[in-house]
Amino acid sequence: MTQKIKILSVNQAGERGRKFPVDRLVLNENGIEGDAHAGTVRQVSMFDVAEAERFYRITGAKALEYGQFAENILFEAKQKFEVKIFDLFQKGDVLLEVTQKGKPFHDEFREPGNYVMPREGIFCRVKNGGVLKAGDEMEYVPKVFRARIITLSDRASKGIYEDRSGPAITRILEEQFQKIGWRLQTENKVIADDEQQLKVLLQESLNEGYDLVVTTGGTGIGPRDITPEVMRPFITKEIPGIIEMIRWKFGLEKPAALVSRALAGVNGTTLMFALPGSVKAVKEYTGEIGKHLQHLFYMVHGVDLH
Repeated sequence: MTQKIKILSVNQAGERGRKFPVDRLVLNENGIEGDAHAGTVRQVSMFDVAEAERFYRITGAKALEYGQFAENILFEAKQKFEVKIFDLFQKGDVLLEVTQKGKPFHDEFREPGNYVMPREGIFCRVKNGGVLKAGDEMEYVPKVFRARIITLSDRASKGIYEDRSGPAITRILEEQFQKIGWRLQTENKVIADDEQQLKVLLQESLNEGYDLVVTTGGTGIGPRDITPEVMRPFITKEIPGIIEMIRWKFGLEKPAALVSRALAGVNGTTLMFALPGSVKAVKEYTGEIGKHLQHLFYMVHGVDLH
C-alpha cells in the first residue's frame, strides 16, 4: 500500500560520518552529487524522524540536529511502515530504490544495549535522478513480486483432470516469500503442450516485467515434451548448478529423476524455471529453488549485501 512521506531535511557531506543540511540534493545515476556515498549501491541514506525522536527519548541525548545520524534525507510519515529491499520512493521523475535496511552504526548513536541505525536506517540507490529539497513529499511504493506459473498439460487444458502441480508451486512460493518477508502476487495459467502458446506466454511475461516465471510439465523425453527447447531461447543466462544439484539429490534415491530435463535461467531481472510435471517433483524442485531465490534476486538486480 502506497503512502506519502514528507522530507524534513536534506543533508550531505564529502566524507563519511555525519552530514550537514543543504538547500537541495542533486541526484544522478551515481547517487548524490558531492556526497561520500556516491557510486555505491548505498547512494542515499534515509531516516524516519520518529525513530530519531524515540532514540532521544530513551537516551536523554541532546536535541535533534539534522544530519546527525548521517542521513541524507530525514523524513516523517503519518504511520510506520515496514521497508523492504526493492521498495521505491518517488517524487515526480526522482525514483529511489531501497537496497539495504540498516546501516553501520556510529558510537555516538547508542541506545542502552542496542543501536538505532543498524535497525532503522534505509539505504537507496538512484533509479532516476533529479532534485530533492526539504518540504518535498515522496510516495512510498512497496515492491510486490509477480510470479507467473504455467502448467503444460494436454489433458488438464481440456479439463480431463484438475491441475495440481501449478497450485502446488504457488503454495510453496507463497510460503517461501512469506518466510523472507517479501510480498508476492501469483498468476496461474494452464495450456496444452503447445510450442506456440508457450512462446506467447513467455514473451508476454518478459514484456510485462514478471519477476518469476515457472513452468511445470514437458521436461521429459516424450514426443510432446517441448518445454526446455521452447524456454531456452528466452533465457540469456542459464543457472545450471541449481538444477544439477536437485537432479542428483533426488536421483540418488530414484534414478528416474535423472531423466528430467528441468531448466533454470534468467532474462534481465526475470528468473525462469522449467520444472517437471508431477506434484511430487515440483514440490522437491520448488522447495530447493526457494532456498536460493532471495540471493538470486539480489544478484540479478545488482544488489551486493556483503
